[in-house]
Amino acid sequence: MTAPIPEHVTRLSVTGMHCAGCVSRVEQALKAVPGVSEANVNLGERTATVRGTASAAQLIVAVKASNYDAAELRGAEDEAKKEAAEFAHYRTLLRRFFVAAAIGFPLMVAELLGKMPMLHQPGGQVFWLGVAAATLFVLVYSGGHFFVGAWKSLRANNANMDTLIALGTGAAWLYSTSIALFPDIVPSLARHAYFEAAAVIIALINLGQALEQRARGKTSEAIKRLIGLQPKTARVVRDGQEVDVAIEQVGLDETVRVRPGEKVPVDGVIIDGHSSIDESMLTGEPMPVEKRVGDTVTGGTLNKSGSFLFQARRIGADTALARIIAMVRQAQSSKPAIGRLADRISAVFVPTVLIIAVITFLVWFNLGPAPRASFGLVATMTVLIIACPCALGLATPISIMVGVGKAAEFGILIRNGEALQQAGRLTVVVLDKTGTITAGRPTVTTLAPAAGFQETELLVLAASVEAGSEHPLAQAIVESAQQKGLALQPAIGFEAIAGHGVRARVADKTILLGNAKLMQVHGVVLNELEARAADLAAQAQTPMYLAVDQRIAGIVAVADPVKPDSKEAISRLHAAGIKVAMITGDNAATARAVAAQVGVDEVLAEVLPADKANRVSALQARGEVVGMVGDGINDAPALAQADVGFAIGTGTDVAIESADVTLMRGSLHGVADAIGVSRATVRNIKQNLFGAFVYNTLGIPIAAGALFPFTGLLLNPMIAGAAMAMSSVTVVSNANRLRFLRRAGVQRGEGAP
Repeated sequence: MTAPIPEHVTRLSVTGMHCAGCVSRVEQALKAVPGVSEANVNLGERTATVRGTASAAQLIVAVKASNYDAAELRGAEDEAKKEAAEFAHYRTLLRRFFVAAAIGFPLMVAELLGKMPMLHQPGGQVFWLGVAAATLFVLVYSGGHFFVGAWKSLRANNANMDTLIALGTGAAWLYSTSIALFPDIVPSLARHAYFEAAAVIIALINLGQALEQRARGKTSEAIKRLIGLQPKTARVVRDGQEVDVAIEQVGLDETVRVRPGEKVPVDGVIIDGHSSIDESMLTGEPMPVEKRVGDTVTGGTLNKSGSFLFQARRIGADTALARIIAMVRQAQSSKPAIGRLADRISAVFVPTVLIIAVITFLVWFNLGPAPRASFGLVATMTVLIIACPCALGLATPISIMVGVGKAAEFGILIRNGEALQQAGRLTVVVLDKTGTITAGRPTVTTLAPAAGFQETELLVLAASVEAGSEHPLAQAIVESAQQKGLALQPAIGFEAIAGHGVRARVADKTILLGNAKLMQVHGVVLNELEARAADLAAQAQTPMYLAVDQRIAGIVAVADPVKPDSKEAISRLHAAGIKVAMITGDNAATARAVAAQVGVDEVLAEVLPADKANRVSALQARGEVVGMVGDGINDAPALAQADVGFAIGTGTDVAIESADVTLMRGSLHGVADAIGVSRATVRNIKQNLFGAFVYNTLGIPIAAGALFPFTGLLLNPMIAGAAMAMSSVTVVSNANRLRFLRRAGVQRGEGAP
């Protein structure tokens, strides 16, 4: 039996798309390919991301069959080619603009100044036929791609932006040329040529597309920066020699040398040396992190000081940086619900405009003042030009691209556009306690010596006794002593007393370390330390008594400490109007103590791992939009159940794979940052959609002549062309404001500046 072909993701560069109608047709063509489970087309980036078993060749054939062109994007080299092609297209658009402007604008100025000869004047007809030829050159050279696109759409029984532009300018040229050739076919009042309008419209639309493409190039800067983090070569140790090889040639488990100032080429574990490494590309935090033997290093991070050797553990597409790039691209290509609404509207928009244009001409031709045909042509051409839905198609994807990229700069990886939209709608955030609110590992938090003893002496005795134990609390005590550089003493006759503690001899003294029962059994009087132990227990610390030769020496308290910034991060969530709940398997007393420290609103204690998802479901049943934050395998079901799952990036791969948002920092501030980015991005999308809808909704009636009966004004087609071109530039420019979003601004819940 043949094994099923695994699904994979294919990225294509798609050329020839101009509007949301183009996006819809390319998506439909891709989804019709057998084996495709998901297809998202990004108009802003001019790419398609396809998931399924279909090959790239099959997908390219489908795109070409829908009258667009495509090529597979596989690596940095393909991305560079795409970028070079886009810059070349930008230069071509500028040339087309200058050619059209060089002919169209002088004609427009001469027309405004009344310097154009009349058709009946000597040489007038020859002049106008020359203008017709010059304008035809503009339509072919500067506007030919619109006519080609319109013809392809017509053959596919579709209509798009090219259709509107080609019909508007083509009708203007045909009408004007007919008058130049046969002036007597229309009344004298209708003998007006619109060559300058056709040329200037083509010029302005080309300029608008050039400016839009230039602005679009800035939206993908986050991805470009991430790709730029990947070093091109690595220094590997082979046969005892250090040699430089291409990054693609580094193998698993190979030994790699990294010198000061160099980037770490792939993911691995240090086996020799130590250094400080700038991991800001991962976490957004500027402070370098100290690394020693046994610590992990990540490809793309910058080695600041020492030289070290490490063993490659993840290479190629498996490195953290490659996975980050893939996740950011996936999110930038996905669509939230608000974007799919725009797509549905755009799919019927162009056919509707064509119907409105026909009705406009018929109304003017039958009911308008003389010259009816001339007025009808002007109004129809203006409707076709002003209605181009470019801005509508760009409104969502451009903002998503910039918002997701900005989040990545903050160390927040958003898996899809739906999560980006939902994060801003959260009403309650559920936080796992261990490893999320707290550090996730026991630490000595309090040393309370009795009279006649010192803190250092207390810690040395406790650590000396526990040095041979593997209990987590014992390890916390030993690590605390080692961090302070204290020398431990040998322990003799170590004995673990189940349910009570431990006993051993250190420096010829009998040491007891354990709970009150252990002290009571051995007749140790606790005095005032008993009350202190109760206070520590109320603060979610685990107090252990230490006695020397049956005399109380003090208390060593161990706890899983709250992260230093958890309280502040939770305060930010409250300031954003979000309730905060804590979920934990710990007992209620410990949970309440931690909750009191950080200001949690609701405590869900003694919850078994299997029940965490059920608790999230219960909150959703109350009408809450729930975000779940966790870092462990037992959090994965709850992360998947939540409306938005946030995985702390320092946690397990299972948790990260189950989550919608990954926080590369181990800080809850990332949750507040993600919500701030979400709200700013959704607000930006709404601004873009509002602008695009209002532009088309108001522009079409005005273009059709709705104001003419009241004011005698009819919108000039050239003004419509300029407005249409600038609407796309405005949408892209507004989205780019998100690039200036600062973390401090996000923390205050502000949007783009």
